[in-house]
Amino acid sequence: MVTKKDIINELTKMGLKEGDNVLCHISLSSMGYVLGGAQTVCEALLEIVKDSGTVMMPTQSWRNLDPEEGVHWEASKEEWDIIRAEFPAYDKFKTPTSTMGVCAELFRTFPNAYRSDHPARSFAAIGKYAKYLTDNHDLSNIFGEGSPLSKLYDLNGKVLLIGVLHDKNTSIHLADVRANYESKHNVICHSAILENGKRVWKAYETLYVDGEDFISLGESFEKNNTISYGKIGDASIRLMNQRELVDYAVSWIEKNRK
Repeated sequence: MVTKKDIINELTKMGLKEGDNVLCHISLSSMGYVLGGAQTVCEALLEIVKDSGTVMMPTQSWRNLDPEEGVHWEASKEEWDIIRAEFPAYDKFKTPTSTMGVCAELFRTFPNAYRSDHPARSFAAIGKYAKYLTDNHDLSNIFGEGSPLSKLYDLNGKVLLIGVLHDKNTSIHLADVRANYESKHNVICHSAILENGKRVWKAYETLYVDGEDFISLGESFEKNNTISYGKIGDASIRLMNQRELVDYAVSWIEKNRK
């Protein structure tokens, strides 16, 4: 059995502390039996960083994208126009997350949580810098300058991975934006949003991001940088400095991507 005290003790030992601003990616099931489940995990994180710190989690609702991108695999091609016409508009207070895990899904509903406005790639945060981190999340600038990720970088924040690997490490997407490589290109995306109170199927141009090499990148980062390792229940834990990760990832991408 994993208790809140167990979580607090292990993360504190790893270096998470009061006043930290931390982006958390969490697989609750990887931990085994957690007494109190997602609520326990979320409360433990908030109790560690206290009011002077901030906890942020990805609350992406990537199902709110065009079916041509493969996110509505249950539907036939003949039904795609129905999805474009009927998919609910993003509402940061109501729209559920898509495969972000039960901790992120619960976290976004906390009464003091702020959530960004991006219809497919939102983040939620609680704490001192929660409003700052989630404000003005531009439709086209998903992971770049001025996004929640770059604001965390400016705060010299941390990244916490609980039971997941670097393929879930969204901060590497900021490096995607900053790196220069030959295959880098933009794409047109579509999402259902509310515009002047009316649902619209909105087109927007943004950087094409692909996390297929994030595992290899993350393994290289761990070999060449100092990060903290721990274990809570059955889950392996990694805690790292986000700025160091992003800076390393920019260099790695420019050397290894075509």
